[in-house]
Amino acid sequence: MKKSEFLTTAVASVMALAMLVGCGESAATTAGTEAGAATEAGASAGATFKIGAIGPLTGGAAAYGNAVCNAAELAVAEINANGGINGYQVEYSKEDDELNAEKSVNAYNTLKDWGMQVLVGSTTSACSIAVSEYTKADNMFQLTPSGSAEDCVKYDNAFRVCFSDPNQGIASAQYINDHNLATKVGIIYDSSDVYSSGIYQKFIEESEGKNFEIVSAEAFTQDNNTDFSVQLQKAKDAGADLVFLPIYYKDASLILTQANTMGYKPTFFGVDGLDGILTVDNFDTSLAEGVMLLTPFAADATDDLTVKFVSQYKEKYGEIPNQFAADAYDAVYIIKQAIEAKNVTPDMSTSDICEALKSAMTEIEAAGLTSAKMTWAANGEPNKEPKAVVIKDGAYVSAQ
Repeated sequence: MKKSEFLTTAVASVMALAMLVGCGESAATTAGTEAGAATEAGASAGATFKIGAIGPLTGGAAAYGNAVCNAAELAVAEINANGGINGYQVEYSKEDDELNAEKSVNAYNTLKDWGMQVLVGSTTSACSIAVSEYTKADNMFQLTPSGSAEDCVKYDNAFRVCFSDPNQGIASAQYINDHNLATKVGIIYDSSDVYSSGIYQKFIEESEGKNFEIVSAEAFTQDNNTDFSVQLQKAKDAGADLVFLPIYYKDASLILTQANTMGYKPTFFGVDGLDGILTVDNFDTSLAEGVMLLTPFAADATDDLTVKFVSQYKEKYGEIPNQFAADAYDAVYIIKQAIEAKNVTPDMSTSDICEALKSAMTEIEAAGLTSAKMTWAANGEPNKEPKAVVIKDGAYVSAQ
């Protein structure tokens, strides 16, 4: 891992500030602003906000972590280019946790040693929960873009951008019912994962009284996630015309591959964990044709913000951004709005910054890629509307 910082200042009328902080091949980006604006905002020379991000940049969930960290980086660069936050530039650094809770804590400590004041992360639920024990002890503000388990926001310093697991399960059952997508539903879920189990449990509860019947519900664990023939056969034998997959994309790619081998072709319906299935190595993406998932972001949307974001993300990172990227992009701008709402400055202690942002989060109303209107309760939960996308011709398109 290597880190580098470049700071250039001019004491004349114009100051340009550019800074690069990195991890591995990661880039932590700051861009320029004028000295006059900084002076008017009361920014002292060299003072910056330090925002860190954590996610799996390598391993089986790398599509999530890289999307989060890349989009956060992109947002920081934009903010700095437009004058920063309250006249101060932003430094950004990201760390890899390899989808491992212990390594996520190590990543947090590395970022804290760097001087992080606000955390965007962790990306996944178990890692976010593990890190929250430490952000709570340090009273550091934590905004996870995509940690959806209930306990990700069990402390008052932690908020999230995405829907919680229960809300995803509830919204999925309602969407399937409201759009008459199935009469018989099978479920395949990961009982060893808090994310998957949480969604599954709420989906079961919400399905009571709906216009479809749950005919099979089969679990697997990460110790036996290579052969799904038994789970698929039970769903097929029960006549399930839709299979609900509240799981991550890598396992889902195996399920779709094995279902195709069996000649079983139900509608497959998932939640945000399926976002990334088109990136799995050696997966025949044609098998994902028609797969549906609930997600608050569709890259094909035509609103100006989405078009701009997708274009810039593709240009910088060479791929179409997924929902995790959109959540992280929104997260950085939400932090900016909260900081500005309370006139926070980078010379404040991490704890004082946290207290200010906790208060701001229950007062602000944010508009972003994932919702035109986002508000938060004191328990860290966002209020926003779910959307659905379907995979068509190898791309995510709106299902509406």
